[in-house]
Amino acid sequence: MISWRKHYKKGLIAIGLLLSTSASIYGQDGDPKNGEKLFKANCTACHALGKQVIGPDLKGVVDRLKTEQGLDTDWLHKWIKDNKALRASGDKYANEVFEKFNKTEMLAFPNLTDKDIDDILAYTTNPPVEEPKKEATAVAAGDSASTPAADKTVTSIMIISLLAIAGLLVWILLKLRQLVKLGQSEELSDLSKSRVKSFSEIYEKYHMVGKGLLAILAILAAYGVWNWVMWIGVYKGYKPDQPIYFSHKIHAGEQKIDCQLCHSSAKYGKVSEIPSMNVCMNCHRTISEYNADHYMEPGKDKAFYDEEIKKIYAATGWDPATQQYTGKTTPVEWTRIHNMPDFVYFNHAQHVVAGEKAIINSFNKKNPDNKIDVVCKACHGKIDTMNVVQMANDFTMGWCIECHRTTEIDMTNGYNKDYFKNLHDKLKKQYPQDGGKITVDAIGGLECGKCHY
Repeated sequence: MISWRKHYKKGLIAIGLLLSTSASIYGQDGDPKNGEKLFKANCTACHALGKQVIGPDLKGVVDRLKTEQGLDTDWLHKWIKDNKALRASGDKYANEVFEKFNKTEMLAFPNLTDKDIDDILAYTTNPPVEEPKKEATAVAAGDSASTPAADKTVTSIMIISLLAIAGLLVWILLKLRQLVKLGQSEELSDLSKSRVKSFSEIYEKYHMVGKGLLAILAILAAYGVWNWVMWIGVYKGYKPDQPIYFSHKIHAGEQKIDCQLCHSSAKYGKVSEIPSMNVCMNCHRTISEYNADHYMEPGKDKAFYDEEIKKIYAATGWDPATQQYTGKTTPVEWTRIHNMPDFVYFNHAQHVVAGEKAIINSFNKKNPDNKIDVVCKACHGKIDTMNVVQMANDFTMGWCIECHRTTEIDMTNGYNKDYFKNLHDKLKKQYPQDGGKITVDAIGGLECGKCHY
């Protein structure tokens, strides 16, 4: 006989288990792959999976909300679409979250459909496993395979070189032995008696040649000293290590960040200052990890860049766990690369603003195979390709003068058009040999007082 009571109890248990896991099932109804795209496009500025950033950790948020607060995904839909309205309605948990995270206002996403939100929740519940990069594996395998061959080749070259050196030494010893025997012969002994034995006699015979050689040596020595003196303070190629590693290729090259976003005073002041750490935190308050998919410098890995970001946090006193400043700051002693002497006056704003178009055009005419698109590159080189910044030019007085003599002034910009309104036609008539071209030296660009105090 069938016990219906027994089967009834089993049915109740099954229904209970189904209801207890309903949140997880609901959260997985969406498309995790599409949710990943939506998450990266809308959420990564403030949220991450597995750790707290500005907002809470969203990994498993559906299950966590169901377990801890007894709330389902309908609450999440309301919170994501308009959290401000949800708080205004008096929702207890919504206001608790707002208070817990320092009253940081979360953006509203009314543009996201219910399907989009379900996809995002599915991604936070069950993120798709990333496929291993085949290219990286292949490269690694190739490197491991080629390493023994490379080592074998180097060893062979070293052995051959040592054998060649040993053979050369033996040959030299044999030749020396022959010369010693030859010097001991009677024929050479007789010849040595008739040779000039005194240096004074030699000098008396060839004094004109000697004086000429001494004069040439003196001239060469003077030129060498002069050349050495003229290159004092020239540090072309200088690229020091910095206390916090900063790759301009990543920021200006890969991420296309404008130079003046960090070096803002270059446009408005004499000096292009080193940015303060607060400028770094404008971005790195939310960017706590390096995205290795963009670019990876040879010899570096993701862990290296992440450690450098942590140095920024330590210097500014930022606690990523609490998303607050602790007040414990540490000054960063940057090593200045481009440092003009005190007796040299160089106004960045004058070159970046007034001379921007003229400098770019002049540089591109002189370097058709190495054109620039930003005026900064004319002096500092292609900074967007440098991992470690270096001095790209001499920065000597002659280098500056050559630029002032060859750079044609842009008389069409607002600054020059108004400032040289009365002199424009006069200057064009004064320099007809170049087709009316007016270079910087024509308007006083070579006057000593323009660059020296």
